[in-house]
Amino acid sequence: MRACGKRLAATLGVLTWLCAWPVLADRSREEYRYFRALSIDLNGRVPTREELRAFEADGFDLEAWIDGRLREPAYAERVRRVYMDLLRLEVGSAFQYVPNANVLRRVTLKNASGADVYVYFRQAQRRTRAETDAAFCLTQAETGLQFPKNAVATGTAINVPDDVLERYTKLVNPWWLYNDYRAAQPNQLYGVQSWPTTAAGFTPAPGLLTEPDKTTDTTQVRVCSEEAGSLEQGTIFASGRTTKPAAGTMPPAGRLDFPPLDAAYATMHRGQSVACASAVAYAMSADCGCGVGLERCMPGDGPGFDPAAFTFPTRTPLGWDEPFDNATQAQSAWSRMWWGQEAVQFLDHILLEDRDFREVLSARYSYVNGPLASFYRNLAPTSHATQALTFDYVEPVPLFDPAKLPKDLLPQHVADWRKVDDRGPQASGILTMPVFLTKYGSRRARAHVLWNAFACKDFIAGNIQLAPSTEPNLMIRPGCQTCHATLEPLAAYFTRIQESSWNYLPADKLPTASTKCAAADPTKMSGACLTFYDPAFSNKTSAALRGSYGSIEHAQAGAAGIAAELTQSTDFALCAAENVVSSFLGRPLTSDDTTLKAQLAAAFSNAGFKMRALVKALLLSRAYRDQNNLTSSALRGVQP
Repeated sequence: MRACGKRLAATLGVLTWLCAWPVLADRSREEYRYFRALSIDLNGRVPTREELRAFEADGFDLEAWIDGRLREPAYAERVRRVYMDLLRLEVGSAFQYVPNANVLRRVTLKNASGADVYVYFRQAQRRTRAETDAAFCLTQAETGLQFPKNAVATGTAINVPDDVLERYTKLVNPWWLYNDYRAAQPNQLYGVQSWPTTAAGFTPAPGLLTEPDKTTDTTQVRVCSEEAGSLEQGTIFASGRTTKPAAGTMPPAGRLDFPPLDAAYATMHRGQSVACASAVAYAMSADCGCGVGLERCMPGDGPGFDPAAFTFPTRTPLGWDEPFDNATQAQSAWSRMWWGQEAVQFLDHILLEDRDFREVLSARYSYVNGPLASFYRNLAPTSHATQALTFDYVEPVPLFDPAKLPKDLLPQHVADWRKVDDRGPQASGILTMPVFLTKYGSRRARAHVLWNAFACKDFIAGNIQLAPSTEPNLMIRPGCQTCHATLEPLAAYFTRIQESSWNYLPADKLPTASTKCAAADPTKMSGACLTFYDPAFSNKTSAALRGSYGSIEHAQAGAAGIAAELTQSTDFALCAAENVVSSFLGRPLTSDDTTLKAQLAAAFSNAGFKMRALVKALLLSRAYRDQNNLTSSALRGVQP
């Protein structure tokens, strides 16, 4: 969008300077048009008068000028946008990342003196009191209210006695208010001089900064006691409830639902240690809270499903530092936005450092800031599916190893970007980044977009008459095999990354062929087995891991395998040339461009797959010069 917007502005602006600036005899109109096009593509704007004077001077070295621009951020942005657009690496609001394990919601109660007071809590938080287990931490008798999920409390509030409020809630200095929230006595409160420059751009939602009277500044937040827990390791809790209540029984203590029953795993492992930053801890521990300063949780200014949390740009077509606006937004938008910015930082690094462009798919490194470090350390692990406990898969194996993160990078440090040289053994370029895995939730969608963006190929079935079939293998089903004979093996590379997730499925816990999930009637597999194993490719002796039927070998190779297949193909260089050329020329390529594409692909591969070599060769080509010398009528296809 930025390139298009600036090109439009440049097209309008150039009319002014072409008319006002005298054309010297030693520079042709075509040369001016060429230089203007170069400036628009490499600087994002028309040339300045100073640049034109340099261009008109004797001894102007055009190649040296191009080389200089190819080392600047505007060039990186120009090429990065080609791939951000091809891959659509921005996650829209249709995907709401709202994990109950990490989202704090807020209700309003009356304290002993009758004043309104906020209390923060997590939905489904385990508590030792049956009256409040997996519900809000105070009862109807204590507050006068009932607390429906994702909705405003109902009833008539009564004053909560001080001893009750102090017993079941605690005051905390949270991370979104204090930069030094990990200190014994935090004092770097939001908005004061001690708030660091590394937090520039970090602004909590207005509703988080004041008390219910809307005027008193918030300096502490009141949180249910369990959520205020700061342990790193907790214990598995079992209540002793294992049978459903009898029909007609009412929930206790004015609850709107019954307290949860103990899971079989909790009963078997009661009292065992569990990492508090995990899905198991959230589901089965009563002593694991949100951590020091509530750092394992996201704030919310109300009881709704996805409450507001921060103020930041709604749209950033010109980059994070040049937004169109700022608005209060939901907590899920915060994570989505930073997922996209990770891809931006990663691609810009490859382009500005002129690294091997194949690293886009294969690199183990990436860049993170405070919000991303917090996501990988505290939020991502809690999305681990509890169904995996059936297979003794308790602690998730992350695609991004939290141990690799800078320890001093705090959630508020939005402008502090750090390189992480090795994310872990499962990392593979953009393929294992949340922005890609959430944008393309299914294995086939992931394989398809990569095939299209890095091989410039698509799946077109043609005019084929489909006949009814019960064949589950799409690689051989009549009418389907045309596409799926290629698509299914490519999709199999993502077998071990769970769909609509970034959870990794290790082979020692979830083998591609499981005897544990084998069944005489595969359609009657257990729920846990159905989560990971495909009944269509299972039988009484073995169950097939979902997605693996396309290729067991590819399932074992993982994301790095599809990266290798794509980058080792001759299609990779040819496709890179096609993507860049069509963007810079502003049109799709045709058969007339075959020679140009081959020449640029050769320049790209011969230079070690450095994008700078490809772009420079294009900018010096006759095709680029001629394209930008066409009249507006010719560009529109208007006959003279």
